[in-house]
Amino acid sequence: MYGVIAIFDEKTEKVITEIWQELREKEISFYAYEVENRRPHITLASYHDINQTNYIKHMDKIYHDSPSINITFNAIGSFLNSGALFYSPTVTRELIELHTNHHKNFERFNDDPNSMYLPDKWIPHCTLANRLSSEKLLAAFNYCSKRSGTINGKITEIAIIDVSQQNKAPIIYSKKLKEVHY
Repeated sequence: MYGVIAIFDEKTEKVITEIWQELREKEISFYAYEVENRRPHITLASYHDINQTNYIKHMDKIYHDSPSINITFNAIGSFLNSGALFYSPTVTRELIELHTNHHKNFERFNDDPNSMYLPDKWIPHCTLANRLSSEKLLAAFNYCSKRSGTINGKITEIAIIDVSQQNKAPIIYSKKLKEVHY
């Protein structure tokens, strides 16, 4: 199993990892520490299997000149019956284009027609906590909704992670996006 993730700038990543740490210290959620070296991200795609060499070559070609994109988190959400809590980004044209273009350009690799990351199924999000009881979900929501205001950052990198091993999701390849100053 593989995932393609959008990774944030250092400042944005630091804010989210601090929240993960605070949720752990309060014994609300250990989500961030269930997987070795987990990084804050938005998942763009998932695959059962890929030819890594071909995928990486294609990724180099497609993302060669791609610019970083601004991202704003100003909402908290949860998936029904999941015990998950996440930051929901403002859905901008740039974010939708990043996702849509990824799937258009990597369509030949799609081996899961039921993936929740496909266009028309995708709900962009950055997970803060997962698999929580109702009580812990409420505690996480209360804490995170008061913890900080709007988070403004950038997506600066696209990476492939291998999620086939339990408690591990190493980045097997990543492509930095071009820095853009607005």
